[in-house]
Amino acid sequence: YSPYDNIRVQDYPNILVTGGINDSQVLFHEPAKYVAKLRSLKTDDNILLLHMNMDSGHGGATGRYEGIKDTAFEFAFILMFTH
Repeated sequence: YSPYDNIRVQDYPNILVTGGINDSQVLFHEPAKYVAKLRSLKTDDNILLLHMNMDSGHGGATGRYEGIKDTAFEFAFILMFTH
């Protein structure tokens, strides 16, 4: 299983890729590398957004409201494309 190695030249839907700078299991450069390859090979004009949280780890943001903010961001991205 390797999402990076499965990227092909084709159209892709709108995509939000998230990562955390303090993630010890998926290092911050991996989502960035994935998005860079996807941008170079995708053949459509759909949105491809990389959202790197500078305070979170593998489990997402911590703190009283930070997790809620991340979830709201993801829902907002989804709602942008569902009419």
